[in-house]
Amino acid sequence: MTAFAASTSYAQSSAFAGMAGNWSGGGTVTLDDGSSERIRCRATYKVGGSNMEMVLTCASDAYRFNLQAAVVAAGGEVSGTWTESSRNVGGSIQGRGAAGSFQVVAQAAGFAANISLKTTGNKQQIALRADSQFRAANISLSK
Repeated sequence: MTAFAASTSYAQSSAFAGMAGNWSGGGTVTLDDGSSERIRCRATYKVGGSNMEMVLTCASDAYRFNLQAAVVAAGGEVSGTWTESSRNVGGSIQGRGAAGSFQVVAQAAGFAANISLKTTGNKQQIALRADSQFRAANISLSK
């Protein structure tokens, strides 16, 4: 993924204000059999104006995912692409958001997930809901 060369003050004035940098924390993941596991996560956001690149890696004792995304925000709309490298899948992201709060849908052939992300200061909440082996995740991160 390409690194953005943007000043911190410019990056902070964008739709992705306050998101740049490294985050870590944990939460739970729910699988299609209804089982739930604790997960540990870390995220890196590279912000450049209206562009943002994200890498989110989460793991439990038995489950792991590595999500990468590149999105652009304009006029309250967010669009871009995503990949999940451990399962070799990827697709598009579409949704709405601004000021560190987003509601998007990630889609690929035979897969869709609703993703809600809210950043407040040095805290971030991520909620994912999907229609596959991976049913849901609730993640709390901090800088």
